[in-house]
Amino acid sequence: MTGLRVIAGIAKGRRLRMVPGEGTRPIGDRPKESLFNIIGADIEDSRFLDLFAGTGSVGIEALSRGTAFAAFVDSAGPAIRIVKDNLAATGFADKAIVVQQDAFTYLRASPESPFDYVFVAPPQYHGLWLKAVRALDVWSGGLSEDAWVIVQIDPREAEEEGLDRLSRFDERVYGQTMLRFYRVK
Repeated sequence: MTGLRVIAGIAKGRRLRMVPGEGTRPIGDRPKESLFNIIGADIEDSRFLDLFAGTGSVGIEALSRGTAFAAFVDSAGPAIRIVKDNLAATGFADKAIVVQQDAFTYLRASPESPFDYVFVAPPQYHGLWLKAVRALDVWSGGLSEDAWVIVQIDPREAEEEGLDRLSRFDERVYGQTMLRFYRVK
């Protein structure tokens, strides 16, 4: 991937810094654009959680398009520094919180207010996406009554989830990127 940028909204065109090394896999422009086209205007005034945030590009895109608040969670120090730099560069630091913590530890606590959207993009091929979706399925107080959970995985990672509270309602594939959409039943 040559560069990362905000593709729409008030920070459109702003370049975002990448996390050094091979540990993160930022979402490409095409799947990111599709993701936000599917969400549409409902993103405005919502609360957004970017879990396994990496560069923070998805949460920052949400902020650029009108999300009221975004939380960014990642366990890696370099990712946290990049998210903070990217928030400062786009002017959204005052609408966000950045948490350096293991995602599953974060999901064991109740947030101040429930989230309307949760974007999950963990390291690939470790089954972490499924573990995260199952944790979100039982997250007490974490999801609003009409919340969406969106997962970014490689299509080869796809498997059945076995969920109680969340229901998959859409799935899109863009080359090596699959987006799965869930909502609270």
